[in-house]
Amino acid sequence: MKDQISSFPNQLNEALALAKDLQLSKPQQLIQNIHIVGLGGSGIGANFVQSFVKSVCKVPITVSKDYEVPAYVGPNTLAIASSYSGGTEETLACVEQFIQADAHVIGISSGGKLKEICSSNGFDFVQLPAGKPAPRACLGYSMVAQLGILHALGFIDDAYLHQVAQSAEMLQLEQEQIKDKAMQIAGLLKDRMPIIYACSDMEPVAIRFRQQLNENAKVLCWHHVIPEMNHNELVGWRNQDSNAFVIFLRNRNDYSRNQTRIEINKEIISNYAGAVMDLYSRGAGKLVQAMYLVHLVDWVSVLLAEMRGVDAMEIKVIDYLKSALASS
Repeated sequence: MKDQISSFPNQLNEALALAKDLQLSKPQQLIQNIHIVGLGGSGIGANFVQSFVKSVCKVPITVSKDYEVPAYVGPNTLAIASSYSGGTEETLACVEQFIQADAHVIGISSGGKLKEICSSNGFDFVQLPAGKPAPRACLGYSMVAQLGILHALGFIDDAYLHQVAQSAEMLQLEQEQIKDKAMQIAGLLKDRMPIIYACSDMEPVAIRFRQQLNENAKVLCWHHVIPEMNHNELVGWRNQDSNAFVIFLRNRNDYSRNQTRIEINKEIISNYAGAVMDLYSRGAGKLVQAMYLVHLVDWVSVLLAEMRGVDAMEIKVIDYLKSALASS
């Protein structure tokens, strides 16, 4: 996993080359909405894409992580299915519904059943490099592939693709400093409960951090977003908890009122939590800032795994779940 995280800047460049070469068929119907399905490490890229492009894409983009698609999916829907293995059962169930709804389907995977379905139905398909050890190590491929699809079909310009290149360059140059910072943070998190807060437009980074801590470091944690948590969760901070370690994921250009909210939140929560800290992004542009934080928290998760003496690659409980489902 350390090798996979270390190579993330290279993955962004590889994914960018794939995205720029996409040749996609033009939808026969006017696209009025975009729906993306994907689970776990194959689905997190959709959260980033939705957050990035919502301010520039003229049609709504929705994401689902379940067996069913919304009723509005139909001939005017661009339906994107992302599954690194190509065998995620929830995603495949959604693809069957896309077909029944006569949506314009595009698949993204390294192969598997999803590739077979796309081939047999004449759907566009984005081939990801095979042989990677875990879907969560392929965020760059899935995220950039989706951005490439939206660009190729005219829903966004190339600004975010340029930011992908900028991210790769910055992360490559700053990787050692990022690892050093991650080591310090991992040391502070050892034997504590991580609680992650971010402004709502950076929630995908908070989700990524939570999921990486779950799978790599084998710890429970939770996240919430600002300002929504100010209307509910903040009231729950009532008791002293020295194990609670609260991390605010921040950009220096976060909306001003949210920055004010964060400072007030820190003042309140500091009365109860064992520790509170800010993690600021670097770089210019929302995608660049998000990728910096992603790379940082990915390193935190795998270094924390080492400190806890656990195997970052091991996911036996998920394997058991899949086996039990297959036999039921």
